[in-house]
Amino acid sequence: MRFEIGHIYHVYNRGNNSGQIFFNRRNYIFFLQKIKKEIKPISEILAYCLMPNHFHLMIMATEKSCEENKQGMQILARKLGTLLSSYTQAINKELHRTGSLFQQKTKAKDLGQSKFTPYPRYKRSYAETCFSYIHLNPVKARLVRKPEDWEFSSFRDLAGLRNGTLCNKRLVFEILNINEESMFQLERYLGDDYKNIW
Repeated sequence: MRFEIGHIYHVYNRGNNSGQIFFNRRNYIFFLQKIKKEIKPISEILAYCLMPNHFHLMIMATEKSCEENKQGMQILARKLGTLLSSYTQAINKELHRTGSLFQQKTKAKDLGQSKFTPYPRYKRSYAETCFSYIHLNPVKARLVRKPEDWEFSSFRDLAGLRNGTLCNKRLVFEILNINEESMFQLERYLGDDYKNIW
């Protein structure tokens, strides 16, 4: 995947064989700290959700994201690799295990630039639909009843229920046509068959 400046990406990966990747609250917090260290300085983070066996990030690539190292690898791609490998090393050490924790290839779906055409089925942009999908994941998985009940997503920050600093809240509201009040209405845009989006 080649990242383009100003494009928004849905970045996601899951545990090998759909296995668990977060085993306790400390693991979730540690992964978020790694995102803050590796990804935030080089890109704009618009949304995230960490689930027991997978994660979702919504990222806007910046000029820094797309810079290349001497081997021609973009910085954002390299930093995503660093995020997953360093997290895997920490979990392997903690749990006295070996081997890879994540599936081999992290997916990065290009949702386009910050001005979007509507996603035909839902009359919203593809990015807005993905944004809702990310935050409703814990509800659809029956981990919680409401998205604001899940601690490990950006929902609480963007809805004004917590003062998190990982996401660029101003940018989210500017480009995704969302505000604090509409965060509580995400589900009405997706319907029951939201899984067919991907």
